[in-house]
Amino acid sequence: MKKEISAIEAKYEAQKIAFGPMFFQSVVALRDLGILEFINSNRKGVSIETIIEKMDVSEYGINLLIEAAEVLGVLEKVEEKVKITKIGFFLLKDEMTRVNVNFMNDVCYLGAKSMTESIKKGKPEGLKVLGGWPTIYEGLSVLPEPAKKSWFEFDHYYSDGAFPEALKIVFKTQPKTIFDIGGNTGKWSFACCNYNPDVNIKILDLPVQLKVAKQNATEKGLLDRIDFQAIDLLDSAQKIPRGADVIWMSQFLDCFSKEEIVQILKNVWQAASDETIVYILEPFFDNQGFPAAHYSLVATSLYFTVMANGNSKMYSINVMKELIRQAGFEVVETYPLIGDSYHSILECKKTL
Repeated sequence: MKKEISAIEAKYEAQKIAFGPMFFQSVVALRDLGILEFINSNRKGVSIETIIEKMDVSEYGINLLIEAAEVLGVLEKVEEKVKITKIGFFLLKDEMTRVNVNFMNDVCYLGAKSMTESIKKGKPEGLKVLGGWPTIYEGLSVLPEPAKKSWFEFDHYYSDGAFPEALKIVFKTQPKTIFDIGGNTGKWSFACCNYNPDVNIKILDLPVQLKVAKQNATEKGLLDRIDFQAIDLLDSAQKIPRGADVIWMSQFLDCFSKEEIVQILKNVWQAASDETIVYILEPFFDNQGFPAAHYSLVATSLYFTVMANGNSKMYSINVMKELIRQAGFEVVETYPLIGDSYHSILECKKTL
């Protein structure tokens, strides 16, 4: 049960929300100007005079950013010296935090102002700051920098940690043919090829994504084992082919609304035989080991709303299981929080 806070505390918390965007950008500036790293390199603390002397930033700017960082608990003053705190250290050195800050700053920040319109229209109204695509997925390979780099670092950070354990699970039945639906740049397919020399992969995705995946496969010399099929899974007339031992979807279904997920899974159903195993890898927000992960995933849902497609989100595990059931599958095994990741795997088979 949450502790009841006082009116004074509640008002303070409300101001954190009110001024949140300004404080966020102050921390980005503190990091990008090298001030945070300089203070961190002086672990016993450093005077403001020394910071001003060593940094190519005005006295005004340094004092401004340090005062903001003190309020946030990123820095602290001890005996007239400025020291980095644990929070500041995580902002500087923690990979999850770095990836999240860059994703918010480079991909989401300018578009976030369009949250209200995105909710009203069910469309990613903030996306227009990056390009004129109906959803971000059509534009991923041509996003302007640094948004492109930050988007892919974010996507890969939240999936790559799951791959080592996921490969063991997927290959326990020694599949010969795997369909990688929503294969993106091909990282999962390449991991499969490296893990098992006999497997063949078919990547199914939008044409613009397949172009990148095919280029990557060419560079890795894997064109003899990886095939490609362009498909728009929101077009019910476009069918997934049959013939897969395993159908794999990694961080894919969270890119769609509940109705669209059922539609896609019904397409998977018609492509699957009774023996086909369907694996769904997702970071479910209610199935996390730490509050930072839960917090980040709920924030990611807001990204989907304003920047990605306007109607998708991160789901709870039970909601996803119900959508799977509606499409004619049963979850025969749940692998929660596999490996060093935020992900669970749902192993599914057609309902008999």
